[in-house]
Amino acid sequence: MNGGTGGDRFGARDGEAPMTRREARLRATGGHEVPRTAPERPVPQPHVAQFPATPLAATPRQVPQRRSVHGPVRQAASVVFAFAASVGFLLVNVVDPYAGATATATYTPVDRFGGHATQELEVSDGYASVAVASEDYVVEAKPEEPEPASAAGWAPPAVVPDPGSAQAYGAQAVAARGWPTTEFDCLVALWNKESGWRVNAYNASSGAYGIPQSLPGDKMASAGADWATNPATQIEWGLGYIQGRYGAPCGAWAHSQSVGWY
Repeated sequence: MNGGTGGDRFGARDGEAPMTRREARLRATGGHEVPRTAPERPVPQPHVAQFPATPLAATPRQVPQRRSVHGPVRQAASVVFAFAASVGFLLVNVVDPYAGATATATYTPVDRFGGHATQELEVSDGYASVAVASEDYVVEAKPEEPEPASAAGWAPPAVVPDPGSAQAYGAQAVAARGWPTTEFDCLVALWNKESGWRVNAYNASSGAYGIPQSLPGDKMASAGADWATNPATQIEWGLGYIQGRYGAPCGAWAHSQSVGWY
């Protein structure tokens, strides 16, 4: 056992005095002094940053995407247009199933009027009349205006007009046609404006003549040979003209108020 009071002596055999550390070391090495060396410590190496041989590619910047509103709008517009085109195509075929068929070489005309005669349209005031057939039409030239009576050297006869008597006859003629008194009121207003109910009223610039201001005046010959002097003949012709063109005097009066003539 080690003994002694010093902590610097150890390794003595039995019966021997304790040895110092140096003595124990010399015994272990056979008496040779081995120089003491401090344990080698690793030398710190400087840290060198390692980089790849090729430079890194720059990461593209992420730009936030803005949601476009053009896509839904264009899609909605396309849907609406397609729907409208489909409906239009359907309506064309429903309204006129023969539309477009005339372009084919095998088209056979169809009697679309049920055996009725050709339709005729009367267009007033200088427009040409039109006769409508199944799939074609005929345009007639406008007839030439008759020469005014003044240009032909015609002069109104020397008669004494009696507007009161003419209106009294006009009231009877209106009642004979089954028209109410309101129609006579319209007739009074109309012919007051045109001629003042004077049998020999004459418009030298246009050639219109008589109570109804017939243009030319000799049109009234269809109602009687005394058309130039007889107010009854003029009134009968004028009421026939009004009935054929406007239906009744109030229709003629409304047209005269609208455009200035009837």
